[in-house]
Amino acid sequence: MDPVAHYSIGELARLTGLSTRTIRFYSDAGLIPVARRTAGGYRSYDVGGLNRLKLLRTLRDLGVDLPTAQRVLEDEVGITEVARIHADAIDVQIKTLRLRRSVLRAIAKGGEMELVNELARLSDEERQRILDDFFEDVFGGYDLEPGFDAMMRSVRVELPDDPSTEQLEAWVELAELVQDEDFRASIRRMSQRHAERRATGEDMGAPGPEQLRAFNHSVERARAALDAGVAPESARAKEIVEDVNATWAEALGIPNDEELVAKLREHESFADPRAEHYWRLIAVVNGWPAVPDTTAERAWLRAAGEPLSG
Repeated sequence: MDPVAHYSIGELARLTGLSTRTIRFYSDAGLIPVARRTAGGYRSYDVGGLNRLKLLRTLRDLGVDLPTAQRVLEDEVGITEVARIHADAIDVQIKTLRLRRSVLRAIAKGGEMELVNELARLSDEERQRILDDFFEDVFGGYDLEPGFDAMMRSVRVELPDDPSTEQLEAWVELAELVQDEDFRASIRRMSQRHAERRATGEDMGAPGPEQLRAFNHSVERARAALDAGVAPESARAKEIVEDVNATWAEALGIPNDEELVAKLREHESFADPRAEHYWRLIAVVNGWPAVPDTTAERAWLRAAGEPLSG
């Protein structure tokens, strides 16, 4: 390009895609210096002015405010620093917009607007405070098995910056669940029974591999029965219950008799389906592998005459 070339405002508009009105505004503000004026008094700009205008257009396209753009043009601040600052600002905007999108989608699916919006905008610390308050209320004051207590209290809420609608809905439901007094009372009763059984010398640690295998076996047998349409009151159902009992007797190391049935029933009487749902919600919020829902299997086994421990 000819270094002594000069351009009118109209030519600058054609070369940059900016309107003549915008260029004139920039020129009046001193951002694009006039190189000379024609005999008729019209403004004329040189290559330096064209390049400044192209840089200014790029900065403005990227959302850089005019005062900052002027500082870049005057070499008062480096482009690298400006780019970093604005990239960080855009990250915040993107996070806000994505969260707003998730909130709107959750509301569109029937969520309560004010509640969804309020819970979605909590900080990580505020979200965790809701869960920690729940832990202290339902576990505090009971002499629980230390490993169990530590495991339960170690759960963290890790809602991502860009939550899916499913994750946001799960967080809202989780927050409502752990603040529900009836659910809290239920978990407190479980904690009390845990402490009472521990005081008698019973091992209240995490289930061992044999018990986990028995639990999974029970779920699999009940699921297969449901899929096959086996009625809980049928003779086939009784055979399945007998098999489940035998598996649990072996896992627990006790006779397969009324003692086993009583033990399983005692455990089931303190089970709350909402506790299992609590873990499913945690998994969704944190993006963990899905926690199976065994509600239907438990109900089938209860109807068939045997509760599902685990």
